[in-house]
Amino acid sequence: MTDEDAPNGTAGLRELLRLPAGEPVDLSAYDAGGTPGGPPDKAAGREATARTGKRLAELQERLWAAGSAGDRRRVLLVLQGMDTSGKGGTVKHVIGRLNPAGCRIKAFKAPTPEEREHPFLWRIRKELPQPGELGIFDRSHYEDVLIARVHGLAPPGEVGHRYGEIDHFERSLADEGITLLKCFLHISYDEQRRRLLKRLDNPRKHWKFDPGDIDERARRPAYREAYEIAMERCSTPAAPWYLIPADHKWYRNWAVGTLLLEHLEELDPRYPEAGFDVEACRERLLKGG
Repeated sequence: MTDEDAPNGTAGLRELLRLPAGEPVDLSAYDAGGTPGGPPDKAAGREATARTGKRLAELQERLWAAGSAGDRRRVLLVLQGMDTSGKGGTVKHVIGRLNPAGCRIKAFKAPTPEEREHPFLWRIRKELPQPGELGIFDRSHYEDVLIARVHGLAPPGEVGHRYGEIDHFERSLADEGITLLKCFLHISYDEQRRRLLKRLDNPRKHWKFDPGDIDERARRPAYREAYEIAMERCSTPAAPWYLIPADHKWYRNWAVGTLLLEHLEELDPRYPEAGFDVEACRERLLKGG
């Protein structure tokens, strides 16, 4: 990343958006409409996101190529947030520029009957990125301590036990060569209403609207508490949470793209050396091979 792409000329966005590990989280203390460390306005943000996309594409290709030669490293981007916070939009604008061959995208819905017969992490493990891949989770294993808590789908004791299972699971990912990037897309109550109304006002967006979204919106205080507990209990130095203000879509896209870029820059994947005689192959082709 160049200084031009870095937030306010600094070395990284991670320090600015990372939640302190193991400390209480109060979401009301964070401005969902803020743009910490970001470009000055929407136009500049879109330009910066485009520049970031080019560099991301290069690094993702290098990661994919390295994986083909035995490098076991990969990246997993986890996107969580309340309805309309922009998980799908982030995937479209940040990941859409990358080579789909090296990406593994999974949107987790309600568990199927088969999935309910297994421990809650069973379906998550099946979708983990393979060596060289960039994995993106639209929702994740955290649904099992969020929805389960808010809707009482599991006894409180079981939900409490799951936090420890998640911590252990996430620590194990590093041993498998997985770099984990967890982003909470923080949207305000008023902005969520505006986005839901836009879906109702546009017939082309009706398929994205569910009347149940209004019921879930009424449970927002319970969801906020569930997120605060999850981020406090499951934010560690090895697997921190990053809080992304999401009222401004351009900032959300820029911030997630920048965080992803910082992690890939740190990994610095390299193209593998040729396993054949390059000059000999060139000669054969020049001679009519």
